[in-house]
Amino acid sequence: MYNMEYLKEFTMQVVKATFTLPDYLLTELSEFAQELGEKKSHMVAEALSQYFDALDLKLALKRSNDIRNGTVQAISFDAIKEELGL
Repeated sequence: MYNMEYLKEFTMQVVKATFTLPDYLLTELSEFAQELGEKKSHMVAEALSQYFDALDLKLALKRSNDIRNGTVQAISFDAIKEELGL
């Protein structure tokens, strides 16, 4: 599904981010991290990655339903190639 070379390069880059969380989430995160011996940043990154995978599926289903219901119209691969002159 993903270009592994891109992912390898992408995962090497680490950026410091600041954001706020409800205190109960930070408490749970700290407790799990301590018990599992994991870094909190790693656990947050893994949780977000899994959440984004779930959102990808949710969006794919929404787009599929939109096409099925006629809300949007799909463009054929041949039409895209023709438009790009391929």
